[in-house]
Amino acid sequence: MLMKEIRPLLAITIIILTSTFSKAQPQFPANGELYTNEVVPRIDILIHPDTLNWIYQNVESEHEFRAVFVFDNGNVHDTIRDIGFRLRGNTSRYSQKKSFKVSFNTFISGRKYFGVEKLNLNGEHNDPSISRAKLCWDIFRKSEIASPRANHIEVYINGNYHGLYINVEHIDEEFVKTYFGNNDGNLYKCLYPADLTYRGADPDSYKFMSDGRRTYELKINEEEDDYSDLANFIDILNNTPIFSLPCELEKVFNVQDYLKIAAIDVLTANWDGYIFNKNNFYLYRNTKTGIFEYIPYDVDNTFGIDWFGIDWASRDIYSWAHSSEPRPLFTRLMQVSEYKAQYTYYLKQVIAEITGIQTFIDNMFAIREQIRPYVADDPYYPLDYGYNIQSFNTSFTAGTGAHVPVGLQPYIQNRNSIALSQAQNTNAAPMIKYITHNSPPALQQMIVSASAEDESLNSVMLEYRINNGLWEQTTMADNGQNGDIIPGDGIFTVALPGMASGTLFEFRIKATDNNQVTSTKPCDPMQYNVPVTNPMKLYINEFMASNSSTIADEFGEYDDWIEIYNGSDQAIWLGDKYLTDNLNNPVKWAFPDTSISAGGYLLVWADGQPSQGPMHTLYKLDKDKEEIGLFDNAASGYARIDNITYTNQTSNISMGRVIDGAIEWKLFDSPTPGSTNSLVGIDEKNLQDLIIWPNPVINGILYISKKTDFTIYDIAGRKLIEFGNSNQVNVQSLKSGIYIIKTKNSESFRFIVN
Repeated sequence: MLMKEIRPLLAITIIILTSTFSKAQPQFPANGELYTNEVVPRIDILIHPDTLNWIYQNVESEHEFRAVFVFDNGNVHDTIRDIGFRLRGNTSRYSQKKSFKVSFNTFISGRKYFGVEKLNLNGEHNDPSISRAKLCWDIFRKSEIASPRANHIEVYINGNYHGLYINVEHIDEEFVKTYFGNNDGNLYKCLYPADLTYRGADPDSYKFMSDGRRTYELKINEEEDDYSDLANFIDILNNTPIFSLPCELEKVFNVQDYLKIAAIDVLTANWDGYIFNKNNFYLYRNTKTGIFEYIPYDVDNTFGIDWFGIDWASRDIYSWAHSSEPRPLFTRLMQVSEYKAQYTYYLKQVIAEITGIQTFIDNMFAIREQIRPYVADDPYYPLDYGYNIQSFNTSFTAGTGAHVPVGLQPYIQNRNSIALSQAQNTNAAPMIKYITHNSPPALQQMIVSASAEDESLNSVMLEYRINNGLWEQTTMADNGQNGDIIPGDGIFTVALPGMASGTLFEFRIKATDNNQVTSTKPCDPMQYNVPVTNPMKLYINEFMASNSSTIADEFGEYDDWIEIYNGSDQAIWLGDKYLTDNLNNPVKWAFPDTSISAGGYLLVWADGQPSQGPMHTLYKLDKDKEEIGLFDNAASGYARIDNITYTNQTSNISMGRVIDGAIEWKLFDSPTPGSTNSLVGIDEKNLQDLIIWPNPVINGILYISKKTDFTIYDIAGRKLIEFGNSNQVNVQSLKSGIYIIKTKNSESFRFIVN
């Protein structure tokens, strides 16, 4: 069998931003081919029989063995050699039906399959329906919580059917990069007994062991092994007086999303998570926002599965935590009236929009019908608890005994009814989160966005002041205009005129509902200092994010590269400056003790291999989307010198300024690493017969000399507006920037909106 690498077909599209717009809200990838729910894909693992026997005899081993992976969903059929294969899980390692880990990058560094490096194939041996975890992950994702994608999948090993599994997205650096846009923050895997109680100010106090591993196990930045951020979060959570907890905790933790997660945990009876069993969650410090994100994990013990003799469907929604052990993340939040009301709001919302509607029940039974044939043939399904196909059929409508006293449908319906009867009748203040801005340079529009939510939201306002002046207010809107991207998505936006270099801009968000209940976030206004425009004339001049044959480094490797250009008339010492792939982490890589001559060029290898030399960074560039930032020294407050954000790069095509140090960027099919750029790039056809005016557009109306069919695209190649037989267009809804107009004859011309 031959390996076929699947790559999506990408047009050469670019997006150039002289500033960054931090997407504080999580981004959600499509299920795609790997996590499709339309069919039950098949995975084959081919491994030496002796190796497989060793794996089954050494169930605690974490060693990964070479194997061949075959994936078939009826639409794609791929074979990938040299993958890593081992058992995974905790108690499931001793079950008859094992769970497995597949790793695509163990033996070939950096390799991914449909954007992921690892797969978790979970046997779900405790659950006769083999559906509880899948339903739970669906609820999280429908609630817009960053959580794994999942689907049912059949697994064969050496041609032998090993049964029906749930394929769950692995939580690692690729996961957080996909969902949060960065992966250089600390990611902690938190397992029993991770109760988040205070153990002292020393960060090393939180490195304690349990069951042969750390309770809070660092999964990113392991070499630094710095637990200071976790210790600070736990200190604030436990030791801040309740009256000031909201202001202090929201500086370090995404409280609003956690309240929604807590509501889902309580509704689904996820007792093996944090609230009851101090187990199974991740904490990621999002470097875009500087706050921790809570990521749920391992949700198979849900929907009434019970090992304690507890009726989970009737357990009080406000006293759901373990009764004799501390759980400060839940119990302290429930002591804050604002948070308790918001938790109640989210619980009612999940019932009203997901678990309490007929569509959810219908989908549950559709899953049963889809997977029944695969369960019937599963030779491992009966081995742990004596389940048979009748157990499977019954488990959706009734209990099967022992640790499954209740069926899925009756549990859901009973839990919804009891939870609503327990829910207090409170009017939650509007929930505000994901506050962000576009970090503009001088004189470019300031765009501020925030998510706001309430049962009866009346208004969302931006409160701001400039250079310590008087506080002002302006309305934010969710209508797709004035900087807003998608109308009706709950993200409210406003655009303000550009400000001069050095301006201090302070702001916060105020939301009011129809009962005149108001929220204002954050407690301390956010601040932004408009940067001084590149005074030293040091530029990110050209880069390549996918280099397979253009230029090799001193080790003969074709790695990503970034070219720095000194446009000044004197040499510049770089030893106190930084280059980063995350604009919120300016000091990610420090330049060595070196200078760049006047008019000179310096090539930096962004290969994630700093051991190869002083000009090799500790990060790689992402082909699909990335930021590159050049920052000054500590004395300047790490002032931003230059930056770029891009998307969708093509192998061996570089992106560079049209001429050295120019504002405009272009793609180059003949890259120029380490030397001057030129105006020779990927050409565009200019309009021959038409005239467009005014350019730049000043009053919002663009005129064309004769009627024609045309389309307006942004610089990233995304279609924005389409017109037929017209000679003018209103572009007032477009934010400041460069756009392209193309006619039906593929003639094109650029214009600028001020």
